[in-house]
Amino acid sequence: MNKTELVAAIAEKAGVTKDAAKKMVDAFQDVIVDELAAGGNVALVGFGTFETSERPARTGRNPLNGETIEIEACKMPKFKAGKGLKAAVNK
Repeated sequence: MNKTELVAAIAEKAGVTKDAAKKMVDAFQDVIVDELAAGGNVALVGFGTFETSERPARTGRNPLNGETIEIEACKMPKFKAGKGLKAAVNK
């Protein structure tokens, strides 16, 4: 499912216009991005948690030429599925 299909499904399920659903999806995405960028996390009980993890600097290898490269430290977003989501997927 892509974003357009997600917006259409939310619009149908919530009984709102596609334009309103698109605004909701965009707002949801913006809030999560803003919170993760600020160093926080977003926990939706029964669904899951969006959070960041620290990746240390490391040495890597360019697969094209085998040359050694330095990879900078960074924050990586991640999602941990909640108990309710896991149960629904495994029905």
